[in-house]
Amino acid sequence: MNSTDIAKLVIAVALVAGGIAGFYWLGERALVLRILAVAAGIAAGAGMAAMTAPGREFLVFAQEAVLEVKKVVWPSRKDTVQTTAAVFAFVVVMALFLWISDKTLEWVLYDLVLGWKKT
Repeated sequence: MNSTDIAKLVIAVALVAGGIAGFYWLGERALVLRILAVAAGIAAGAGMAAMTAPGREFLVFAQEAVLEVKKVVWPSRKDTVQTTAAVFAFVVVMALFLWISDKTLEWVLYDLVLGWKKT
């Protein structure tokens, strides 16, 4: 990364910080203006960062990521419901198994081994 890119990134951070400072500087104004100040700072900072070599690389990466997400075959609603039901049933069965195991160990340890009878 060259010194020009570093300077641009410093300016980008300063623009975002300026937007956040504008939020507090406009403390008595309408909330919409305060939010717009932050959004403008973030947009200006992102625009400046996009002009750097790492920013351009990130944009290419983001575009490729979007293309990859479009290739994903998402499950149907039916598949999602069936998988969720299977997971829920497994959780219930495991909860029952662990509860039975806990009560069995409690009975073995307290009643048989230690002889502590519950009253």
